Amino acid sequence: MADVDFRQGAYPVSGPGTTNLADILERVLDKGIVIAGDIKIDLLDIELLTIRLRLFVASVDTAKKAGIDWWETDPALSSRAARSALQDENRELRERLKALVESRTDDESAPAAAKEDRGT
Repeated sequence: MADVDFRQGAYPVSGPGTTNLADILERVLDKGIVIAGDIKIDLLDIELLTIRLRLFVASVDTAKKAGIDWWETDPALSSRAARSALQDENRELRERLKALVESRTDDESAPAAAKEDRGT
């Protein structure tokens, strides 16, 4: 009969590799993961409410590669976007004010020109 040595390290046992949470998170953020689901509430075959949920978990770089960058243009999330939205609103208000002043100036000059045409 053969002697078998059962001491630790005598025979390496191969098993599933261990992966910690940081490795899993790194893989998910690198590749991205999509979780999708629908919630429907019906009453007597009448659809009352439908909620569609889509969750995309990824790193910023992976999201940008996928064409997702809404956080850069949302004024609530980006100070640059907030400044841009404020500047756009300011420019629009200035244009509207200018148009109002010009129309008022035109309205005031019209009666004076009519009086001059009549010779009064």
